[in-house]
Amino acid sequence: MISAYRTQIDKLMTEHGYVTVDVISLNSDHPQKAELRAKFLEEHRHGEDEVRFFVAGRGLFTLHIEDYVYAVLCEKNDLISVPAGTRHWFDMGENPHFVAIRLFNNPEGWVANFTGEDIAGRFPRLED
Repeated sequence: MISAYRTQIDKLMTEHGYVTVDVISLNSDHPQKAELRAKFLEEHRHGEDEVRFFVAGRGLFTLHIEDYVYAVLCEKNDLISVPAGTRHWFDMGENPHFVAIRLFNNPEGWVANFTGEDIAGRFPRLED
């Protein structure tokens, strides 16, 4: 997957200083889909931008910015960059189907700082 998008990935890595790239692929047969969905649905933030390029499927990023909440539906060929420190959550749905290339400034990859707030439960989810 990464080799198919190598030119675009290299450009993003060079322009924005990303040091790590990986692929996340989840479908309805994934044995940990419920646990992963629950984790991603908890409001959190990162110390770096959260960058995703959707290769297939879809997912719903919800951004909590000051007193506002914005839902961003990402589908095939969408690129999203959630700025560092932005409170947000991600819903892949009860029956996930998505493939996304993830880019990181942190060599450790995905590191979340959970806020402990239950705000995500008060907003529509992907299948709602």
